[in-house]
Amino acid sequence: MTDRPSGGGWRTGSDPVIGYAFGRTHTSRRRFLSYGLAAVLAGATDFVSQRAAAGNLSFFRIGTGSTGGTYYPVGGVIAGAISNPPGSRPCERGGSCGVPGMIAVAQSTSGSVENAFAISGGRLESGFCQADVAYWASTGTGVYAGQGALGNLSTIANLYPESLHLVVRRGLDVKRPADLRGLRVSLDREGSGSRVDALLVLEAYGLGPEDLEIVDAPPQDAADMLRDDELDAFFMVVGTPARAIQDLADDSLITLVPVDGPEAETLSVLYPFFSPDAIPSGTYFNVPFTQTISVGAQWLVGTNLPEDDVYDITRALWHENTRRLLDSGHPKGRLIRIETALEGLGVPLHPGAARYYRERGLIDEPSTGGG
Repeated sequence: MTDRPSGGGWRTGSDPVIGYAFGRTHTSRRRFLSYGLAAVLAGATDFVSQRAAAGNLSFFRIGTGSTGGTYYPVGGVIAGAISNPPGSRPCERGGSCGVPGMIAVAQSTSGSVENAFAISGGRLESGFCQADVAYWASTGTGVYAGQGALGNLSTIANLYPESLHLVVRRGLDVKRPADLRGLRVSLDREGSGSRVDALLVLEAYGLGPEDLEIVDAPPQDAADMLRDDELDAFFMVVGTPARAIQDLADDSLITLVPVDGPEAETLSVLYPFFSPDAIPSGTYFNVPFTQTISVGAQWLVGTNLPEDDVYDITRALWHENTRRLLDSGHPKGRLIRIETALEGLGVPLHPGAARYYRERGLIDEPSTGGG
């Protein structure tokens, strides 16, 4: 992936960008718009100085994941909800109810692990991250053991559950994860949360990377390889339905393998961020009800961002008019609800988000101490 200069600047490389102003998805035919926006952003420094230098105009990035997953389109919807560029119709007249002067963009990345590093290092203002990866990043444990805890991480909200999909080419005799031994399997790319969880699942079922023919491929590439008989299976932790999987199911090329039994129960005990989950029948064409596990998808933000700015972003996310955008923008949007915004947080709330939830009565006022 193209490196971005420190301090929040952008290069006009291969990073797809969607969701500027109104969450619009850019196809390859509109790629020049992505590059044009990147060029506008190239001269920016960080979020704070952008606002000061541009007369209250600010650009705010949301790191997502691969274009074949759920983070990317959901990020576009949320970017549209929190944006309110100059000249927008007023909120009370049916226009944008986002943060005045803000243009938010959803940026494709390799996923949770990269997003945590980028936010910590100031290369992204915010990003989506699995709850398990967020916890490990903030505590210097798990996949971050030996690297030390990452600073500058806080949370805006828990968004929705992400189900672990073990996708297998139809016709293979794979009934449980242990049956993957010797097969060609993609664990997703280095830097993705899916890869982290796939390794934990394999370990729980008695397998290590040496027991498989490992392929490092993002979900859409893995789906294409499976379609071309170059891959037998792939892991993907994603909100349902995932486009990359849906396309394969529509052509009756795949099935899903359950992640259940005592091994899954042990995973939930060892790693409390895992929860029992199920992918209902009908989620994907010709794929039956499948028991699995899930983790929460959470929206992280740099702790160094001003409290007032994150307060405004949080308020825009939960504005009553945003409900319509979430419900119509993506199937997972319907699960993004303020009632579950504080569940299973991997890192503490940003002070600006905490202030908003405190005003809504969802968290207690801080103790003033005394004696």
